[in-house]
Amino acid sequence: MSTDKTPETTPEHHSTAELRSEADRARAALAGTLDAIEYKLNVPKQIKINTRRFTLGLHRLGDDNPLALAGIALGAAAAAGTIVWWGVKTVLDRR
Repeated sequence: MSTDKTPETTPEHHSTAELRSEADRARAALAGTLDAIEYKLNVPKQIKINTRRFTLGLHRLGDDNPLALAGIALGAAAAAGTIVWWGVKTVLDRR
């Protein structure tokens, strides 16, 4: 009589085809994981994708609501002009 409460396990026997199929699935999962890691860590590619996404968004906004796009452009130009004016004024005041 044994006092060990662990069930006896017998090794599972798989056919060669099953093992190859399992290895192929593991390779595919690993390839997918590596592709996802490369996608996240490839900074130039991320910049390119986000630039395209931003440009597409601006084109859609221009098609859907041209006045909103004009307002955004005017606001951005005013902000840039103010920053340049402030910088030039600061440099000239220091002289």
